[in-house]
Amino acid sequence: MSEIVIGLSAVVVAVRKSEAVVLTVRPHDALTHETSALAGLPFGPFDPDGHRTFELGLRAFVTQQTRFELGYVEQLYTFGDKGRDAPRADVGAGAARVISVGYLALTPQAVQALGPDTVWTPMRKFFPWEDWRRGRPSLIDEVIAPPLLRWARPPERLARARLLFALDGAPWNEERVLERYELLYEAGLAPEADRDRERERGGRPAEPSQYAPGLGEPMLSDHRRILATALGRLRGKLKYRPVVFELTPPEFTLSQLQRTVEAIAGVTLHKQNFRRSLERTDLVEGLGRLHAETGGRPAELFRFRRELVRSGRAPGLALPLLREG
Repeated sequence: MSEIVIGLSAVVVAVRKSEAVVLTVRPHDALTHETSALAGLPFGPFDPDGHRTFELGLRAFVTQQTRFELGYVEQLYTFGDKGRDAPRADVGAGAARVISVGYLALTPQAVQALGPDTVWTPMRKFFPWEDWRRGRPSLIDEVIAPPLLRWARPPERLARARLLFALDGAPWNEERVLERYELLYEAGLAPEADRDRERERGGRPAEPSQYAPGLGEPMLSDHRRILATALGRLRGKLKYRPVVFELTPPEFTLSQLQRTVEAIAGVTLHKQNFRRSLERTDLVEGLGRLHAETGGRPAELFRFRRELVRSGRAPGLALPLLREG
């Protein structure tokens, strides 16, 4: 019977200087034992004898590998496609199948004291087409659309391309991060696609070293797919659960809160409408103290009414977009 290895992957997200960042590592490659040329997510093996639960195992190896202690954690998805490889030599190198249980972790502070080859990396490096805060990214029409439309000549492909990348006047849906990445992968535009096809044929191709910047940086194994899944899930949860407050400090201004939401959602919000919708939720309360924000007049500090979570009365946030023009 072929060996099956269970690994645990962590997508650890923070917002730093109005930028969504994710904790990445460069582990030893499972085949060459050299430090990987590509970034990956913190990833470790589940030890059924030493770990009572998946989550406890995840917390233990992330702290050991990155020197970062996880706070808020939720299970994301189980990834087990045939042909996926282990990015670490001690996670089943050569095994017939590596099953990875992905977790989403949120933190209010991107701490700097990290382990070797561990850094906070901006999300836009991996998904540059996902940030619409300064308007529609020009790279969609200049870099992505031409080769994607050449590939998408069959009608069903063309409809998907237009819908997912907001072509020909279609609206942008910020939650469909995974579907956009998988379309690029299917079209052979994601750098990982050629590598993975060769591995499925039994080859040992090198990690991709050349790629168009507008198509995003590749990652180890299927970690960019896991990251896309996490970002799409997080964007969706903003609207029905108060998860954004896991990314904020205990005290914040409403401008800081809005910038945090915008960094994750990748869109610009209408300031007055955002604040009106926030007031209706009763999620925050003023502290009666002011904070001198950089470049502006002092603003009132607020806190998240975390007791609403315990009472089951904590909704998400509306995302009223700022329409250009």
